[in-house]
Amino acid sequence: MAKERILFINQEITPYLSATPVSALGRFLPVSMQEKGFEVRTFMPRFGNVNERRNQLHEVIRLSGININIDDNDHPLVIKVASLQPSRIQVYFIDNDDYFQKLETDTDPSGANREDNDERAIFFSRGTMETAKKLRWDPKVIHCSGWICSLLPLYIKKLYNDDPSFKNSKIVYSIQPVKGMAPIDPNIFTKLKAEGIQPKDLKKYSSETLDVNLLHKIGVDFSNGVIINDPEINPSLLEYIKESGKPYLMAQEMELDAQKYLDFYNSL
Repeated sequence: MAKERILFINQEITPYLSATPVSALGRFLPVSMQEKGFEVRTFMPRFGNVNERRNQLHEVIRLSGININIDDNDHPLVIKVASLQPSRIQVYFIDNDDYFQKLETDTDPSGANREDNDERAIFFSRGTMETAKKLRWDPKVIHCSGWICSLLPLYIKKLYNDDPSFKNSKIVYSIQPVKGMAPIDPNIFTKLKAEGIQPKDLKKYSSETLDVNLLHKIGVDFSNGVIINDPEINPSLLEYIKESGKPYLMAQEMELDAQKYLDFYNSL
């Protein structure tokens, strides 16, 4: 009997980025679910402070090579891969020099203070989904963690909903701490419409403040369940989650309790 599959899409994973509660959880969950008998794969951005040589990243030519057009500009998608040791879980890295190289102005590994965060989230979402399609991998659960993954539930439900690999997947969105987030570009909705997202799916956000909570709300609305890993979550966002009626799990201190997360997946 084939193993059930879980696809983890993470903002940060240690040892590729410095050890923090967020990156530690990014490693812990895939490894723990593999130990519980699941087949696991992971994605993350190839941020500029990921050391390719030390971590033995190499480009996957058959998955690279497409261009992603955002705001009338083409951005080449490069896919790199490494094995997370000692578990040997495949980690696929979404890479592009325009969006993921380290800048002197970055205040955290993901560069949350940058003004083009909307485009970086769009590129990461498109790049991840196009790559996952090519892998022909049908996960039971797709767990998206961190602000840069916030648009993925929208893409999966509205742009990739007919793809046989994803149409039966349960989508989980994890809200994680973020500090120093730059305001979101007001043109984000125009860019999403150009991607193929229907205006009716974005209408409710027209009066929202253009900040990280907007991204979180989109992630919440198009997921099947929400995990809260942020001990300082904005009270209005927490109320939004409660009012959405979506199942949610409070795991605010980056709890390393695999069974707790598995029970949540199985409840969806």
